Amino acid sequence: MSAPSKSVFLLGPGLIGRNVIDLLLAEGYSVTALVRRESAAAELQNDGVETVLGTLADSEIITKQTIACDIVLHVATADDLPSVQAVLKGVKRRAQDGQQTIYIHTSGTGLFGDAAKGQYEADRVYSDDKPQDIDALPDTAPHRAIDLAIVRARQELGHGAKVAIMIPPLIYGIQHEYRRLSIQLPTLTRFALKHGYAGQVGRGASVWSTIHVLDLARGYIALLRWLEQTPAGEVMENPYFFCESGHDIAWKEPVAVIGQALHAAGRIKDPSPRTIPEQDYKDLFGEFTPLVVGSNCRSRATRLRQLGWQPREKGVLESLQDDEIPLLLQETGEFNGYTGVAAS
Repeated sequence: MSAPSKSVFLLGPGLIGRNVIDLLLAEGYSVTALVRRESAAAELQNDGVETVLGTLADSEIITKQTIACDIVLHVATADDLPSVQAVLKGVKRRAQDGQQTIYIHTSGTGLFGDAAKGQYEADRVYSDDKPQDIDALPDTAPHRAIDLAIVRARQELGHGAKVAIMIPPLIYGIQHEYRRLSIQLPTLTRFALKHGYAGQVGRGASVWSTIHVLDLARGYIALLRWLEQTPAGEVMENPYFFCESGHDIAWKEPVAVIGQALHAAGRIKDPSPRTIPEQDYKDLFGEFTPLVVGSNCRSRATRLRQLGWQPREKGVLESLQDDEIPLLLQETGEFNGYTGVAAS
């Protein structure tokens, strides 16, 4: 077997992607990253990363860089179809030229979030060794339209590419050098700082699986190694990989930590969690608030564990208290809800 290619094109060098880049560089990969700002490009270049200025809307740039690299990792967002289509266009062009591509896309377990609205815990737990359960999800499920474009392209490409979809749950934690924050729990914390109480959707009873960002980054590397070593026919059998810590939490648990920490810091008067009125969802995730921080979303990373991957970072509640909240307490400026794109 020939040595695997070491050229990688990465979209999204943010919370997840920056940590993945460090691991790729440590293993001798040559990395090119799509970046929006010259300041971010300079930081990456100092670490030996090639950069291309552009956004997810720059389809021609994305396709061109995909054609130039044997490995593509899309870790910017689970919900940008044009950028995925641009990657797939490049992958198909490479296949036509007899060049095989490894493509790892990032989705999220919001795929199977329910309508619990924080009122109850559901028993359903999805496992990535049962792809039929994921394929049975409705086409209208969150992230599913993008995932389906990839699944259908896999079928068209056949053995011409090795394509996989990483599906993380609630991402938490920081890498202390970069001090980047995740989305869901920091947004709940910013909401509490703005409104003066720790808020939850409904009773906060619904449950999500969790993953520390550094364990997730290692999951991408474990998946990449498997793709490099595995025949395309075997890769075709199942595109889905979950990545979770084994520790599921009800939403009321981190909300309680937020309340206690902000009260101890003198930033709110009462640490007790309260139900958030729907009119204030605009300061969270708008109409998607019940799904993003109030649904049940439970998964098991059976396949990564079979590859030898294991989570090893601190748990979500300890990380929230020790790492994220201290950074959030330093923030200034007005907060009006989360409006960006994400991979969770």
